[in-house]
Amino acid sequence: MRQVTVVLANPRGFRANGRKLRNFMSSMPSTPVIEIRDLHKAYGTLQVLKGVSLNAQKGDVVSLIGSSGSGKSTLLRCCNLLEDSQQGEILFNGEAVRWKGQGGARQPADRAQVTRIRTNLSMVFQSFNLWSHMTVLQNVMEAPISVLRQDRAEVEARARALLAKVGIGDKADVYPAQMSGGQQQRAAIARALCMEPEALLFDEPTSALDPELEQEVIRVIKALASEGRTMLIVTHDMRLAADVSNHVIFLHDGRIEEQGPPASLFKTPQSARLRQFLSHSMVD
Repeated sequence: MRQVTVVLANPRGFRANGRKLRNFMSSMPSTPVIEIRDLHKAYGTLQVLKGVSLNAQKGDVVSLIGSSGSGKSTLLRCCNLLEDSQQGEILFNGEAVRWKGQGGARQPADRAQVTRIRTNLSMVFQSFNLWSHMTVLQNVMEAPISVLRQDRAEVEARARALLAKVGIGDKADVYPAQMSGGQQQRAAIARALCMEPEALLFDEPTSALDPELEQEVIRVIKALASEGRTMLIVTHDMRLAADVSNHVIFLHDGRIEEQGPPASLFKTPQSARLRQFLSHSMVD
């Protein structure tokens, strides 16, 4: 049985320490938690990913930015094996996904391996994806009980602590429809955390929210980053990417156009396409 320690993090108080921790951990040679090598993905004749490679060490926060249609969300879904890719390698803690077939017929060969990887890569979706017929607490508890077969009492205690952690401890017994979008997204984050994953994958976690509710979710994400959690974040929010990431990847037309630390990528972009993209952003 894995154990979890829930820390009520203050993002302002811990941000500097979180950055130091990530920088220290990134400087140490280790097997990446997530590694993608030369990934290709197509929908019919439409090439969406054209040889993308990345890795995230333990404690890294990697943000994926780019215009709509650049392949950001597809890359994230391929990483979590929600989409099958046609070429390239995906590794989790050094373990390569095993495939059968080739090209458009390629698919994972070992469903048990897929399940094991997915349980360690919790994904937070743009549209929350909470079950409407379950209370918030039931939503958070469902996967650890039904997938991981963990003890119900232990899961409930952890779920209630996580709901308190993201600021909605008083909403445990309400249904998703009774909450705001920001509260629902925070519940989705608590659900992801309750699986005790090795990495979190965020797919545009704030894009469906109005500016006020967006800030509620951003505060939670910043707090998680300050704790040294491994995260891949697809985002349209350049301020969020600049604040929480230690590495930013700019995707354009299915390829990595530019990548690097946020300080240099946002302040001194090298490619004309990235300069054009950032000219419409709010990064100071």
